[in-house]
Amino acid sequence: MMDVHVPATATQLAQAKLDEDTVARMAQSADNAAAFLKALAHEGRLMMLCHLSTGEKSVTELEQLLGARQAAVSQQLARLRHEGLVKARRDGKAIYYSLSDPKTTRLIALLYDLFCRDV
Repeated sequence: MMDVHVPATATQLAQAKLDEDTVARMAQSADNAAAFLKALAHEGRLMMLCHLSTGEKSVTELEQLLGARQAAVSQQLARLRHEGLVKARRDGKAIYYSLSDPKTTRLIALLYDLFCRDV
């Protein structure tokens, strides 16, 4: 029986070159990306981020923009803050929120281009 050598595809060659460290880093990156996307995967949080992409907003402003109760807005802001996507600043009794992560700013801009530009 003749041994036939089949040339490897570029994808197969690339996969063969991945060492264990690279695979581990890719797995960690995928885990981080999934957590990031989970934080965005809620209509209310996504709308908050869209509003915050235009500048800092108070909780009261977000309530009005979203037509939501303070408790619901605060709960979603807490999740976004926990995930590191927004930061808070206190001024007297008011708390102001803004985007804190450049990845969030970039992704919100991309989502706007893909889904909202023609609205």
